[in-house]
This record gives sequence, C-alpha cells and structure tokens, in this order.
Amino acid sequence: MSDFFNAFEMGPTAERGVKAVAPEIFRGIYAMPAFVTVPTRDLAASAEFWTRGFGFVELFGVPGQVIHLRRWAFQDVLLVPAATDAEPVVAAMSVSFMCVLSQVEAIAETCAALAPDAVSGPRDTPWRTRDVTVITPEGARVVFTAALDFDPHSREARDLAAVGIHAPAQVEEGDNDVRDRT
Repeated sequence: MSDFFNAFEMGPTAERGVKAVAPEIFRGIYAMPAFVTVPTRDLAASAEFWTRGFGFVELFGVPGQVIHLRRWAFQDVLLVPAATDAEPVVAAMSVSFMCVLSQVEAIAETCAALAPDAVSGPRDTPWRTRDVTVITPEGARVVFTAALDFDPHSREARDLAAVGIHAPAQVEEGDNDVRDRT
C-alpha cells in the first residue's frame, strides 16, 4: 500500500513534454509558502540577470534593501544586499524551478549569452525531466527542470511503480479513497 496519489492538478501545469504550456507570470500577492533569498553585491545587475536570463519579473522593490522577483505562482526570489566585502561563492546547494520543455533551450541560450561559462546542460534525468543548470553572478546554483513525455508502459513507469509511485490515469482503490494511477 502507498500513501502517494496523483496530485498533478495542484501544479501550474499538469501537462508533460512538448504539449505543456507555461502559465502566465503570476503577479498576485500571497503568503509565500517557500522562497529563495539570494545575497548580491549589485541588486540591479542581479535583477537584470534573473529577468533576462530566467524570465522573472520584478514584483516590487525597496531601493537598497530588496528586490522581489517572481515567475510562476510560488516561484519567488528575494534579492538582498550582500556584505560589500563578500566574494561570490558557488553555493553547495541548488534551487530548482519548474519550467516547460519549450523553455529549457531558451533559458540555456539566453543565460549562456549573459554568462558563457555559467551554463551546463540541458541534460535528461532518469526521472524523466530535462534540466539546465546555471550558476548566477551571485554564485547561486539554479536548475530549471521540465517534465518529459511519460509513457505509462515504459521501464521508468515500472521502476516508479515498484517504489509505490503510479503514473496518473490508472484508477486503483486506496485505503480511504480512489487514487488516480498512470
């Protein structure tokens, strides 16, 4: 028995692969359930990189204190001043943002034009995503990840099912409800 169930409808796009369409940039104000804070020595230059390279917009800013960037709903980044003597260091951890497949190459190309040695990928992962990794001028490791098409009869589907994760669209009786399985 598994406690996992299909909840793709909770995300900004339930579609995978080439059919997926990116949602509009979300400009509403909400209590952010999670966000990334990126210290930078140059707020304006960092905002320029994140907006041109990644497609974020400046939601609002407080001069010299913070720039709030947003892409899709719940993709929030706060740029804040770093200590003036702090040197950029590539972060040991990374942050990942969902995108759609049609955006991966564009992000890679645009970021490579802005910072030629900062981009690695795109590469396909064993969990059926295509990822591009970018090291920003502040040293943040940012991964944009897009879901690839998924064949519910593939080896990947069987491997996921073996650990209790079933593909959407297959219905199976659960312990307390009907679960969607693919």
